[in-house]
Amino acid sequence: MDTLPPAVSGDAAESPSPAQLRRLYSLMVAVRHLDTSAIAWQRQGIIPGYAPELGQEAAQVGSGYAVDTTRDFVFPTYREMGVARTMGVDMVSYMSTHKATWHGGLYNPMESRLAPIQAVVAGSVLHAVGWAHGQTLEQKDGGTLGVALTYFGDGASSQGDVHEAMNFAAVMKAPVVFFVQNNGWAISVPTERQVAGGSVAARAAGYGMPALQIDGDDVVAVLEASRRAFAHARSGNGPVLIEAMTYRRGPHSTSDDPGRYRSLDEERDDAGVDPLERFRQRLLAEGIADGAFFAEALAAAKTEVEQTRAGIQALGSRPGTEMFDLVFQETTPALQAQAASWREESEHV
Repeated sequence: MDTLPPAVSGDAAESPSPAQLRRLYSLMVAVRHLDTSAIAWQRQGIIPGYAPELGQEAAQVGSGYAVDTTRDFVFPTYREMGVARTMGVDMVSYMSTHKATWHGGLYNPMESRLAPIQAVVAGSVLHAVGWAHGQTLEQKDGGTLGVALTYFGDGASSQGDVHEAMNFAAVMKAPVVFFVQNNGWAISVPTERQVAGGSVAARAAGYGMPALQIDGDDVVAVLEASRRAFAHARSGNGPVLIEAMTYRRGPHSTSDDPGRYRSLDEERDDAGVDPLERFRQRLLAEGIADGAFFAEALAAAKTEVEQTRAGIQALGSRPGTEMFDLVFQETTPALQAQAASWREESEHV
């Protein structure tokens, strides 16, 4: 399905260069190793929980690479580590949420252009539309718009919040790219049992917005589709829905047992070719990368994993006094007195 008008000029119409293709591969390798390592860290007690994304690296890296961090804003769920890494977010700061050190991540959303990690299913979609509508209200003299990119899964697409967000965005022509990672499972329920018709992209017609259903395991296809969607929304044409068809190769979270609802044979058959290996073979076939490049990318990914692990282990508890600075817009006299008391006690500890 492709109801989005074709791009005719600019970055959206250009194929990625060999250097960009190599960069995409390096990012996918880094994301793969951070992801599999995070599962190991949870098993080792370093972090209490994590939502894996094995098999979704192409969807996340390809879409995140299309973001212009000078003007766009990304609204993630709890499963967009690959997007954050692609956008250059510090991984220790990102993982602070999974360490339960700080809700939403210790990174600065305004500087990184990545909103805090959202654990409420479909909650980030509403936030994205609100931010995007603000861009249209602030637009001056036909200037280009910042675009909101919001992520959610096929399961979240059945939430009422998504309907409200899409309807509002379409009516108000808000510059939003709704990026659905259809990984085949809404936790333990297959897509065909909870998405009527089996396609999230098909719903876009009901809101009068264009849609793309793409191969979410092809990082180049994801990048090109994302660039087209961004160009469309940035030009004031309103929102776009992208449905990236991929597959969740592991559990929904580190507390999930996928063996209760699918067999290993079903997982292997349905998952198809590993998106990382698929891209590696393409780069080799086209003479864009060689063995030395792949070895270097792997070594860099392993080094980053060790540095991130050390940083996570070094994370300490946040001072309790932060609640007075970050929770309350206006503190009462009683809270002010309590804050002063806590700060005085902390200075003597």
